[in-house]
Amino acid sequence: MARFIFITGGVVSSLGKGLASAALGALLQARGYTVRLRKLDPYLNVDPGTMSPFEHGEVFVTDDGAETDLDLGHYERFTGVAARSTDSISSGRVYSNVLEKERRGDYLGKTIQVIPHVTNEIKDFIRIGEDEVDFMLCEIGGTVGDIEGLPFFEAIRQFSQEKPRGDCIFMHLTLLPYIAASGELKTKPTQHSVKELRSIGLAPDILVCRSEGPIPEKEREKLALFCNVRPESVIAAQDLKSIYEAPLAYHREGMDQAVLDAFGISPAPKPNLRRWEDVVDRIHNTDGEVRVAIVGKYTQLEDAYKSIAEALTHGGLANRVKVHVDWVDSEIFESEDPGPFLERFNAILVPGGFGERGTEGKINAAQFAREKGVPYLGICLGMQMAVIEAARNMADMGDAGSEEFDHEDVKSRSYTPVVYHLKEWVQGNHKVTRKANDDKGGTMRLGAYDALLTDGSKVADVYGDTAIEERHRHRYEVDIRFREKLEAQGLIFSGMSPDGRLPEIVEVKDHPWFIGVQFHPELKSKPFAPHPLFADFIRAAKEQSRLV
Repeated sequence: MARFIFITGGVVSSLGKGLASAALGALLQARGYTVRLRKLDPYLNVDPGTMSPFEHGEVFVTDDGAETDLDLGHYERFTGVAARSTDSISSGRVYSNVLEKERRGDYLGKTIQVIPHVTNEIKDFIRIGEDEVDFMLCEIGGTVGDIEGLPFFEAIRQFSQEKPRGDCIFMHLTLLPYIAASGELKTKPTQHSVKELRSIGLAPDILVCRSEGPIPEKEREKLALFCNVRPESVIAAQDLKSIYEAPLAYHREGMDQAVLDAFGISPAPKPNLRRWEDVVDRIHNTDGEVRVAIVGKYTQLEDAYKSIAEALTHGGLANRVKVHVDWVDSEIFESEDPGPFLERFNAILVPGGFGERGTEGKINAAQFAREKGVPYLGICLGMQMAVIEAARNMADMGDAGSEEFDHEDVKSRSYTPVVYHLKEWVQGNHKVTRKANDDKGGTMRLGAYDALLTDGSKVADVYGDTAIEERHRHRYEVDIRFREKLEAQGLIFSGMSPDGRLPEIVEVKDHPWFIGVQFHPELKSKPFAPHPLFADFIRAAKEQSRLV
């Protein structure tokens, strides 16, 4: 049966609860334990699937097709444990479940209330899979004091009381601001945050304090005294050069030991940190650098492409090079020639997205990469834009377009949709059907699907296999009807769904490195196991940098 670690936050948001949770999971693994991490989010959306990337950052998709918070990406990247749909829940999902049960009559006429019905639903979620791992780490989104988070805090309070004593501990992440004018590190915000936490019945066993530098012993003792924790359980979370230094940094601070002490586990197994020592060595000891342009439409917020940015870093680790990423708004290239700007980059990546804005700029970026021999990786929409570009400029289909952009205008002008709205597909042993006017949430082709690669193709060589499984999140597909015409001009359909109906990968013949994929390979990349596509993409960029 699992022991439970509940991670809460205070003072301000965005301090790094997800990163701290992921790093702690990695440290417990290094000591030989099994872990699972999950996220409890207070927002009322059922999931992040319908949120704008500007609102919430990227949507992380699991193998079983759940659209989840981006923190689950951190969990996977640090622990290698594949997330599930049961590892993410929101207030919206909780209330939806409760109301469905009420409509069915499951509560037998009772008045439905936050306590006990909503809190019971949250506790039932926390218990899922508790007999599968040694430690279950549960991060509560938001900060203590947020009104929408109160049911979650109450639920974990009840949960800890229902479990045997010593089966649950609480870790609280706060901010220690440095006031430059007085030259002081202030502990009062953390004291107030802990006071707020204690007022709702929760007492932290471990304090993780985000600060710009080390915590002096005087302040550490003050925090321990006023927040009722042991001095060795006050953990400094300092700014780092790379997030992948976090496991080693937290280990030096004694986080994993403090957790095991809180559970009364003694003697504690010694940690094996060779994996993270190798990662950090690759970060600090590089052999050159490459520049990659990410030509997208949500470039104002890097979290919108968080997994892509991290996967590029992993590709750099695999090749021992520093990857410099420039975020380029694709709308710029709708009115300007991309050549003068993009010619200084060693590789170009066009990521996914939704809607027409900026798509012509992505098409122009793909054309530049194809014609100039620059390594190109197109992901999801980036693959579709590469196909449209090839149809227009290689196969003489100047009117090539996508139903996603043109369906409302179809009566006013003529176009050839080489990308169409996917109405049915096979998932496992059954057929899935969708309509264009269906609800937006959860209606895409989501989760892990198999693909078969052409023997002897570039991607088969990259993967070292002809059968792969990758995660998807899209509702539009490249039309297979144009395959023969496009392949005759050098755009090869080198990966297909097992039934041969859905193109998964395209590549340009006789090009140094030009690959488009309909899936999202970035979601499965890890620092200690870089995704083969990103590793080889950066290898090609490294070769390109030596040619310049």
